[in-house]
Amino acid sequence: MAVEGLGGGSDGIAFLVSAGVMYEIIAAACSSPQTTELNAHTRAGTLMKWVNLGVGQGVLFVVLAAIWDPGHRKPILLGGGLAAVLLYGQYWHAKLAGLASGGPGTEQL
Repeated sequence: MAVEGLGGGSDGIAFLVSAGVMYEIIAAACSSPQTTELNAHTRAGTLMKWVNLGVGQGVLFVVLAAIWDPGHRKPILLGGGLAAVLLYGQYWHAKLAGLASGGPGTEQL
C-alpha cells in the first residue's frame, strides 16, 4: 500500500525523487565527469569502478522504492533508469574523451 503525504502524491514527484536519488547516489560514489575526463590517463579504471558501484547502489534503491510504492512504480523506474543511463553516459564519454586527449591531468601518480 502506498503512503500518501499531506499534499497527496503525484507521478511527477515520484519521477523527480527517483531521478534525484539516482544522481545523488552516483555523485556520492564518484568525483565528477569533469574529473574523470581530466584524469582518465591515470585513474580511468578506478573512476569507472566507482561509477559502476554507484549505479548498482542507485538501482537497488530505485527498485526497492518501486516495490514499496507500486502505485508510482512506473515513474520511479523511469526516473531512476533515465538518470542512471544519462549520468553513466556522461562518465563513459568523459573517460573516452580523457583517454583520447593529450592534455595533462590534475593528478600525478
